[in-house]
Amino acid sequence: MGCCSIDLGIRFNHQISHINHSGIRSRSVVTCLKNRRRISCCSAVDEQQKISFSDAESSLISSLIGIQGRGRSASPQQLKEVEQAVNALEATIGIPDPTSSSLIEGRWQLVFTTRPGTASPIQRTFVGVDLFSVFQEIYLQTNDQRVSNIVKFSDAIGELKVEAAATVKDGKRILFRFDKAAFELKFLPFKLPYPVPFRLLGDEAKGWLDTTYLSESGNLRISRGNKGTTFVLQKQTEPRQKLLSAISSGTKVLEAIYEFVSLEENVTEGEKQLAEGEWQMIWSSQMETDSWIENAANGLMGSQIVKDNGKLKFLVDIALGFKFSMNGIFEKSGNNVYDVTMDDGAILIGPYGIPVELVKKFKLEVLYSDDKIRVTRGYSNIIFVHLRV
Repeated sequence: MGCCSIDLGIRFNHQISHINHSGIRSRSVVTCLKNRRRISCCSAVDEQQKISFSDAESSLISSLIGIQGRGRSASPQQLKEVEQAVNALEATIGIPDPTSSSLIEGRWQLVFTTRPGTASPIQRTFVGVDLFSVFQEIYLQTNDQRVSNIVKFSDAIGELKVEAAATVKDGKRILFRFDKAAFELKFLPFKLPYPVPFRLLGDEAKGWLDTTYLSESGNLRISRGNKGTTFVLQKQTEPRQKLLSAISSGTKVLEAIYEFVSLEENVTEGEKQLAEGEWQMIWSSQMETDSWIENAANGLMGSQIVKDNGKLKFLVDIALGFKFSMNGIFEKSGNNVYDVTMDDGAILIGPYGIPVELVKKFKLEVLYSDDKIRVTRGYSNIIFVHLRV
């Protein structure tokens, strides 16, 4: 079906925080740092702990981490990985007749689509708007069977709901016809009609939606529409996706980080390593200053390249082929903590380099790390979120 796809791209911008991070340790993060955060963090942990995924489902979720715009800006390699994970899940059993199951009922959040912008009125109107959440509601076990696509602008503003009358054809396929739509805005006491003449659209208002996989937990669904579009939807968002969504919208990012780290502390054990590879910074708790070279030297720009021999590099693309490189070393000095010395800076122009005299020494604490995402506390207690390139 035209499950609407407003792009929730991961905007690599930096947010300003006025919270003082000095002296905060990872154990404090686990206990939500302060009493005023304790209740909200613990409730979030309790809610997220109910989410469970099989190995095949986890592979799909992992392949989606870092993809911008719900697939709109995915690279060919990323699309290939997602397609392989989707095909693997569709080859498994799952719920055999999803349209007959109560697990398909309710509100689903769209996390990925292969063809954003082509399959529904909402897609055609709102593609490219990154700040909104997109949902699909399915209610088949009623006298008035409905499938609805929803754009949620925010809790304060409201949402746009496009509804379709639905009919179950078989155990997998739902037939639908769009018939009404309206804005439900918090500041208006009435619904504002969405100006789409569904009756005049003819066959364009009709379609079908096949559910090719529904998890036994009822938390993950794969569907394919009549326009050849593949959709991945979830009832409850996986913790890493929830964090990236907060970064994308720029709202309550620190709170999302604390909740995420607290949850992962409860479900994972052992040392958190400064894993090797190239890591792109997508968010920091401090905004960039006017001095780009200071920003680059402090790790507030570009990527980090971690090598298994204890060497670390900050690399920033400046412009017109110019790059800034800052090399250094790291050495483990405590539980999840490393001493870092960056002392070899240069502006690179092709194969040539102009030395820059800079020395930066700081402790780097790994709050969370896996093969896709890393959360650290670095220079001047700044919190960083990186994605593996």
